[in-house]
Amino acid sequence: MTRRILVLNGPNLNLLGTREVDVYGSATLDDILVSIRSAAAEHDVEIYDLQSNAEGALIDALQEARSRADGVIFNPGAYTHYSVALRDAIASIDVPVVETHLSNVHAREEFRHTSVVTAVCVGVVAGFGPDSYLLAFDALRRHLDC
Repeated sequence: MTRRILVLNGPNLNLLGTREVDVYGSATLDDILVSIRSAAAEHDVEIYDLQSNAEGALIDALQEARSRADGVIFNPGAYTHYSVALRDAIASIDVPVVETHLSNVHAREEFRHTSVVTAVCVGVVAGFGPDSYLLAFDALRRHLDC
């Protein structure tokens, strides 16, 4: 049975590869998606994705995931730290979500140490650059196979 996973990315992640390369690396979002799709192909998993700078579009994607996805890999970007609306959207769907970050948010500015979405996610992967997405994919795939 083919599984379907949404890779959802929040604000400014469309600028990966050119934005704060010392923090986020030189890989673009497209590069990351290619590597996830390659890994997914080996496990009969279909990947679909969305990036938006708009909180409402991310909420809509999470709500749509109820009928379209078996799981979600989600990098909420800056919304991680204050979007109760995204937290509530994750809590309201019966789809496992893995919170994912390129950088180690706990080694950065104090305000980045708090995530309002962590408590409603099945897990968190952070600090491994683009490999964070591959680790999140592997963990989510294994979680779904339980």
